[in-house]
Amino acid sequence: MSAQKNEVLAAGRAQSNSKRVLLVLGLIFIALNLRAPLTAVGPLIGSIRDSVNISNTLAGTITTFPLLAFALLSPFTPLLARRFGTERVVLVALCILAGGIILRSVSGAGTLFGGTILLGLAIAVCNVLLPSLVKREFPHRVGLMTGVYSVSMNMCGAIASGISVPIAVNLGLGWRGALGCWAVLVLLSILVWLPQLRPGTDKHKAAEPVRVQRSSGSSSMWRSGLAWQVTLFMGLQSTIFYIVITWFPQILVDRGMSSDSAGWMVSLMQFALLPITFIIPILAGRMESQRILVMITVVLYLVGIGGFFFGGNGFVPLWSIILGVAIGSSFSLAMMFFSLRTRDAHDAAKLSGMAQSIGYLLAAAGPTLFGMLHDQTGSWNMPFLLLAAASLLILGCGLSAAQNRAV
Repeated sequence: MSAQKNEVLAAGRAQSNSKRVLLVLGLIFIALNLRAPLTAVGPLIGSIRDSVNISNTLAGTITTFPLLAFALLSPFTPLLARRFGTERVVLVALCILAGGIILRSVSGAGTLFGGTILLGLAIAVCNVLLPSLVKREFPHRVGLMTGVYSVSMNMCGAIASGISVPIAVNLGLGWRGALGCWAVLVLLSILVWLPQLRPGTDKHKAAEPVRVQRSSGSSSMWRSGLAWQVTLFMGLQSTIFYIVITWFPQILVDRGMSSDSAGWMVSLMQFALLPITFIIPILAGRMESQRILVMITVVLYLVGIGGFFFGGNGFVPLWSIILGVAIGSSFSLAMMFFSLRTRDAHDAAKLSGMAQSIGYLLAAAGPTLFGMLHDQTGSWNMPFLLLAAASLLILGCGLSAAQNRAV
């Protein structure tokens, strides 16, 4: 009798461990898709601009449109998750993401921007729900799991920046093929995520509305000063990131670097942030206040941006690494603030939705404004000042967001 009981318990533990492994794999595969469709654009933006005959300002909107989609859908994503279940909403988002990538790669400016908006809406949903899933499923390992999916997201984003030009030129697929190939990864991710919709995997969802009703922070989220500080921190660091991946390849090409090498410099920048996006969440989760991490991050931003502005091409790899470390640190802190500054999974989703809505609305103006300033002045000097100003604003918002308190 005792032996049978032990066998049942062992089988239950094995089944539970198997489900946990499938969930972790699912989160990793989702994260792989959250930056690559966007970071693949930067090294190809010159080819895209010339192919569809648009200005630098309009070319900047190729990155801006997904950010506007983030801003539009992020506040409503927690409501969708409550109504239909987090796992189902994520699955639908992945299907829309695949469709958006394919549509963007068909032909013409209309499908380019239409597909870009669709994939932006899909990524917005996953961006909001991943921190909530981590807090719900791994409440005692938030830092570790945030690091795992952050590394996955940024690693694939870095690879996308580096291989875009080789796929387009060396394989002869053009920019449409180089952007469209990422639909394959999305389809694979859908297969990996499907087990989360099996009966028995949604037991947490039934309990979510109860926690929502008891959550004291939900109704006051938009009136919280702390929530707004987290939101601005999220938006400013996103502004810098999307400006960098959109325009730095073109800046380096204008300085005499080949488009292939310029793409790999942005890829190097993103590879440099990989260990940081794993380490920072773990460190932040063990600290009562993350203010020292915020200060170090801003110093690295200013050094990296200053190096690109004043230095020559010979030191570009160094400035790329420094700026990559700063970007990785600020991104990781933003993701951790969603969990560290809230008390439960629903509030984490609410803060994530608010921060990514307003934050990405702010970030959406970045690439377009950057390109417009270049068009108006004929140089990159004024656009670089925009980056320096954003770095200083990150310091002010980050010091407040890093205080040990909850929304």
